[in-house]
Amino acid sequence: MAVEIERKFKILGIKDVIKMSSGCHAISQGYLSRDPERTVRIRTVGHNGKNRGFITVKGLKENASSLEFEYEIPINDASEMLWLCPPPIIRKNRYVVEFDGMVWEVDEFLDRDLVIAEVELPHVDHQFKLPPWVLRDVTDDPQYFNANMT
Repeated sequence: MAVEIERKFKILGIKDVIKMSSGCHAISQGYLSRDPERTVRIRTVGHNGKNRGFITVKGLKENASSLEFEYEIPINDASEMLWLCPPPIIRKNRYVVEFDGMVWEVDEFLDRDLVIAEVELPHVDHQFKLPPWVLRDVTDDPQYFNANMT
């Protein structure tokens, strides 16, 4: 069983994040299922000229935790499956930033004025320092779940 413990934060701007990042990934993702109890996501990721595809199944999120099963699939299959996903297809740039021993993934959504930072934790009560660009915690706010973005 794979459990993901993740906290999400709305952030202010993107300039400082880009300066601190170790790279940028171009992501396109869609949802075959947006049911809150079980989402099925298809994603393509481009980085350094290499494209990869993934399918992810996530369970209901409770206390920043959810079951998550993610598998790499052939990029051509992922690209074709995106056509099966109802709109919208989410397009975003993901920046990876290390801050105070934690790896942050910062998503700049390309179709809206929104930047969200996520950090995965080893356990629910793990203490960590917030980067200076964090505005507020949106972990439990459904409007910031990617599957709810329409």
